[in-house]
Amino acid sequence: MSIDVIRKAYQATEEGFISLVTKQWSVKPQIAAVGSCCLVGVICGGTLYIANLGDSRVVLGRGVKATGEVLAVQLLAEHNVAIESVRRELQSMHPDDKHIVVLKHNVWRVKGLIQVSRSIGDVYLKKSEFNREPLHTKFRLREPFKKPILSAEPTITVEPLQPQDQFLIFASDGLWEHFSNQEAVDIVQSNTRSVSLIYFPLN
Repeated sequence: MSIDVIRKAYQATEEGFISLVTKQWSVKPQIAAVGSCCLVGVICGGTLYIANLGDSRVVLGRGVKATGEVLAVQLLAEHNVAIESVRRELQSMHPDDKHIVVLKHNVWRVKGLIQVSRSIGDVYLKKSEFNREPLHTKFRLREPFKKPILSAEPTITVEPLQPQDQFLIFASDGLWEHFSNQEAVDIVQSNTRSVSLIYFPLN
C-alpha cells in the first residue's frame, strides 16, 4: 500500500466516470451534474492511510491512559467552501474570477452552485464541454471556463496507529452537521456493545 496507489485509484475512478458521462451525454445530459464525495481508509502493517475528496470526515477515537477518556482526533480537513482556507485556495487558483465562491442564502458555494471544492464527478464544473446545452440551465455558467473549477485530487494522510487508538468514525456531512467530533466519539465509546456489527477495534 502507498499514497501513489491510492491516488491512482481515485484517478481511475474519476476517469471512469468521465467516460460514462461522455457516452451518455446526448441522452442523459444531467449526468454531468452528478457527483460524490469519496472517503477511503486502509489499514496496512499498522499504518493507517486516509484519502478524502469532498466534505466527508474521518475521526479517530484515541484513548488517554491517565484519565481513561477517549478523545476525538480529526485526521483530515474537508473540502467545503464553508471553510475559509478552502475558499482562499479556490480564490488563489482562480484569481481573475471574482465569483469563484459566492455567499448565497447565507451558504458559501462554488460559483453559487455547490459547496464542495473537490469531488468525483460533477464534470459540468471540470470540463466546459459539459457546461452547455442540453444541460439544464440551472447548472450552466454564463461564461465558459478555461480550466477545471473543481478538482478530483484527494487529500491523503498516513498515520502510524498507536496502541491507544480505539476506533475510526467515517461519516458524511449529514452527521457532522449535528454532532461535534467529540460528541460522535462519545456516542461510539458508550455504545460499543450495541453496535458490534459495525464496531471494529483498531487494536
